[in-house]
Amino acid sequence: MEFIKTEIDGVIIVEPRVFSDERGYFYESYNQATFDAAGITARFVQDNQSSSSYGVIRGLHCQQGEHAQAKLVRVIEGKVLDVAVDIREGSKTFGKYVAVELSAENKRQLFIPRGFLHGFSVLSETAVFAYKCDNLYCKASEAGVRFDDKDIGIDWKIPADKVIVSEKDMLHGGLKDVAHYRS
Repeated sequence: MEFIKTEIDGVIIVEPRVFSDERGYFYESYNQATFDAAGITARFVQDNQSSSSYGVIRGLHCQQGEHAQAKLVRVIEGKVLDVAVDIREGSKTFGKYVAVELSAENKRQLFIPRGFLHGFSVLSETAVFAYKCDNLYCKASEAGVRFDDKDIGIDWKIPADKVIVSEKDMLHGGLKDVAHYRS
């Protein structure tokens, strides 16, 4: 596995070593010892999976306080633009984001530490998205920022007339309204 640092400290692209032959492929998507050696010491306790169609934008979401979550995300089928936005209090990259294309084809994963908003847009006809979390979900601790917040300025790579966002996600405020993460 190769661990590639991004321009925001703590957000890491994970490229697995893929073994392919006439039967198909095999790769190790997670190995605790390998991740520990790379400095990613999160202990995952919950796995989630979603299916979405082209144009769907899920996010920007986070869990706050003691329920904050680090995530390891990947795409099983299709292609997405995955986004992590820094909301760590005092961070020199507060409000900045990393956007990475994840797909079944490239098999990349993205590690997102605690203190980040997370979201993705579906760039293929459909996508199956999976993620590991290092803390259990708590409805009372969920928070979010609108996907189109001008203070962040994310290009989701979806034409405006094709964007599909849940009513719940449309109700989120802006970056200025979300509590900053304190470690």
